[in-house]
Amino acid sequence: MSRHPDFVPHGVIPAVLLPFHEDLSIDEANFRAHLRDVAAVQGLSAITVNAHSTEVASCTRDEQRRIMEIAGEEVGHKLPVIHGVWADGSLEAARIAREAQAGGASALLVFPPAPFTLGQSAEMALVHFKTIAEATDLPMIVFQYPLATGQGYPAATLERLFEDVPTIRAIKDWTPLVPQHEAQIRALQGRKRPINVLSTTSAWLLSSLVLGCNGLLSGSGSVIADLQARLYRAVKANDLAEARRLNDRIYPTARVFYADPFVDMHNRMKEALVLLGKLPRAVVRPPLVKISDAEILRIRDALIEAGLLDTRTALGRNAA
Repeated sequence: MSRHPDFVPHGVIPAVLLPFHEDLSIDEANFRAHLRDVAAVQGLSAITVNAHSTEVASCTRDEQRRIMEIAGEEVGHKLPVIHGVWADGSLEAARIAREAQAGGASALLVFPPAPFTLGQSAEMALVHFKTIAEATDLPMIVFQYPLATGQGYPAATLERLFEDVPTIRAIKDWTPLVPQHEAQIRALQGRKRPINVLSTTSAWLLSSLVLGCNGLLSGSGSVIADLQARLYRAVKANDLAEARRLNDRIYPTARVFYADPFVDMHNRMKEALVLLGKLPRAVVRPPLVKISDAEILRIRDALIEAGLLDTRTALGRNAA
């Protein structure tokens, strides 16, 4: 049962990371500490678990349930918890959604089924979301992938989803194209029943928020939630000078976190938390592998440039 039954996805929503032991088992103690650290940031609207940032593709169903349980225990009293729905089949997606609601989730982030890379129709997308909606009344966030991946939903399909599945309340917009992003914001916020648009593109987050995004849902919030929350407040207050100052601090982190290969983004964020003294190790599950020492140095330099790490602390950790 959700502790936040009136929650509508909006505002600053970090997607947290999932620490592992060297044997690749979940490090529950450090996961709890990470949850508390992120949730302590002022100005957050929710947190997200069982998504890309927690390496959901490498977690079993039992592990996903445990992740939700821990998140509820640590931060559920304070913040709504959004649970990712990662499944290739609609029946499995519905089962995950039911378990998420039973575990206390306040909303769902619904990933597109992988088979859609081979082709999709509006009817397929509609039956997928209707199957989930029949299993739970939690508000849903549509994870809108870039159209070029084959997993993004064309505008006409999105409109059918919004019309026929009223529990869809937001999209997480992953488009790399600013004009398309702006068009979606205008179209979705101009509907009779508006749909919130959450940004996910840290590389041009300031632009996204100025265009009118209703918030952001991002794995980089596991490291820079405070900067994101302050930027969001500055834009809401029309304080462009402060917004630009904060964006100048966010930019170096986005540059290193989202470099090629893109799939290493959360791998890099774990290394950032190690450098910041917030995680003891940066272990990822295969097929991800540890990044190079040279890349870790680039992350260190970005954290220094962002004002998150001072040079003396960084040198001390390198010496250790």
